[in-house]
Amino acid sequence: MTSMDILAVTAEVFPLIKTGGLADVTGSLPKALKKFGVRVKTLTPGYRAVMRALPSARLVKTYDDLFGVQARLLAAQAAGLDLLILDAPEFFDRPGGPYLNEYGEEHHDNWKRFAAFSKAASEVGGSGVKEWKPCLIHAHDWHSALTLAYL
Repeated sequence: MTSMDILAVTAEVFPLIKTGGLADVTGSLPKALKKFGVRVKTLTPGYRAVMRALPSARLVKTYDDLFGVQARLLAAQAAGLDLLILDAPEFFDRPGGPYLNEYGEEHHDNWKRFAAFSKAASEVGGSGVKEWKPCLIHAHDWHSALTLAYL
């Protein structure tokens, strides 16, 4: 078996945060690929529910100005997944879900939130972190599409 390192960039990952099928795929695909010698790190936003589920996440990197906000890149393991979490409270620590507020309306700055998320993902994918650098980046859905453009 040949080893391959992949960065999966996703706005949802089961069992941490889920609104639909995207989370099911991003929560199960890394486990399936592991059987073939593929190592996957999954990068997801630090939504309130994610941060509560991962209280012992370790600091990997800090951002003083990521689209105008301070942020941290954290690492953790949960449910058989190797995770990277973009902890940017101004963008992701909000009531409601990943895309909608508590009233069912889109967050007014979704474009900026996910542009910042994608920018951080492109840096992780392009430069790597802590002696790990992926050879492939899998950007899941529109939330992470700019990752590839930023590269």
